[in-house]
Amino acid sequence: MSANDPFSRLPEAAAFTLTSTTVNDGAAWPPAQWSSGTPGGKDVSPQLNWSGAPAGTKSYAVTVYDPDAPTGSGFWHWAVANIPATTTTLSEGVGDDTGSGLPLGSFQLPNDARLPRYIGAAPPAGHGKHRYFVTVHALDVDDIGIASDSTPALLGFTIAGHILGRATLVATAEALQ
Repeated sequence: MSANDPFSRLPEAAAFTLTSTTVNDGAAWPPAQWSSGTPGGKDVSPQLNWSGAPAGTKSYAVTVYDPDAPTGSGFWHWAVANIPATTTTLSEGVGDDTGSGLPLGSFQLPNDARLPRYIGAAPPAGHGKHRYFVTVHALDVDDIGIASDSTPALLGFTIAGHILGRATLVATAEALQ
């Protein structure tokens, strides 16, 4: 498990506040946020609230990333682009197959399972505790200009030069043997 923040190599960004009724920073994911392939898991995206984004914010992107996945590149569980600046909350479950609860104009990118939706935690049994960085990125553009079938890694690369602020919660999950 890497001890580093996966966003530490990006340019400095103003901090703002991110809260959730689903999970607290540093706490374990509830069962619903685990993969449907695990006992009790339901692949339900977390509820998110944010406030205090920097002046000039024109849109947001939301990502959920596990840097501890045994892939060499981590695992992207969810990525949403082009969330309007007027949005400051996402309801639990909006990351379903349809994304119909997402704000108009925003879209989900395929995660690392190549599904355009939220996919829950599924750390390998005995692999130790995984961290899930739930991040809202405040951006200086209305439209990030990538295709809806792009990868979350491309989203991350593309937003790097447009980030005004960043708010992160870290959830955890561990599958015992």
